[in-house]
Amino acid sequence: MKAIVQDEYGSADVLELEDVETPVAGRGEVLIRVIAASAFIGDWHVMTGTPYAIRLVSGLGKPKQRVRGQDVAGRIEAVGEGVTAFRAGDEVFGVGNGTFAEYASAPIDKIAPKPGNLGFEEAAAVPTTGCTALQGIRDVGKVRSGQSVLVIGAAGGVGSFAVQIAKAIGAYVTGVCSTSKVELVRSIGADEVIDYTREDIAEGTRRYDVIFDTAGNREISNLRRILVPKGTLVLAGGEGGGRWLGMGRVMKAKAMSPFVGQKMTNFLARPKAADLITLKELIEADKIKPMIGSKYPLGEVPGAIAEIGAGHGRGKVVITV
Repeated sequence: MKAIVQDEYGSADVLELEDVETPVAGRGEVLIRVIAASAFIGDWHVMTGTPYAIRLVSGLGKPKQRVRGQDVAGRIEAVGEGVTAFRAGDEVFGVGNGTFAEYASAPIDKIAPKPGNLGFEEAAAVPTTGCTALQGIRDVGKVRSGQSVLVIGAAGGVGSFAVQIAKAIGAYVTGVCSTSKVELVRSIGADEVIDYTREDIAEGTRRYDVIFDTAGNREISNLRRILVPKGTLVLAGGEGGGRWLGMGRVMKAKAMSPFVGQKMTNFLARPKAADLITLKELIEADKIKPMIGSKYPLGEVPGAIAEIGAGHGRGKVVITV
């Protein structure tokens, strides 16, 4: 089968399209014929091997897993030993092993039936970023109906889901983005949109119950200034945290948190079937929808990852197989 492989860390040039063996569904797994996949900032981090701490997980000298990609939507080709919840032909979405390929295996605790009102490309844009937004808003931020929520990076993959999920809960949502994305953020339900190129959010008079920051380029002290005294700051990911550990802002926030009334924390999202089903239900109820920014064929994955690494994304980057 055709697949995007990586044998060393570096720029997009380290990603190559090759013929590799088709994987086999192991115990508790299914084999998926990939119809679409999607890329996110984590794929760029693994490609470059930065921050360097990521290599403790992905592999010290080179990636442990050659085939890149994890988000997937497609049809089950075969089921492994012990699998009874799925069968060949089922349409699914979720997280698999090496999904920038024609086939990929996936554990059944990380997949779910595809939303009936989405195509495969749209469904592939949901798993990792959708679960990150859901867990960050619902579980870490503990957003409640009537609260005021600020989403920084509201036009990105995680941010666009966060805006919609917070709205579905009943919060008053303000999205932060650049000029060209204001209408996009407004179209997904944000009550207010701040263009950061024209307005410094730290200089405003508005205070927020929860700030969900996906951008990683603002000082913690500035974010605290616009948070209510008992508010919560959720840092999604380690962006802006330095080349070595990637956790500079997170460590600073957590060190300060015990000494102030505000809760400041980050989290590591873990996609799981239960949350995928929650997202499926929200999608089928027309409460959230994935925002696709661009599409690339399988052979052009290096360009897709380079686009993500450049930042300033608009929605999700989808890979068509």
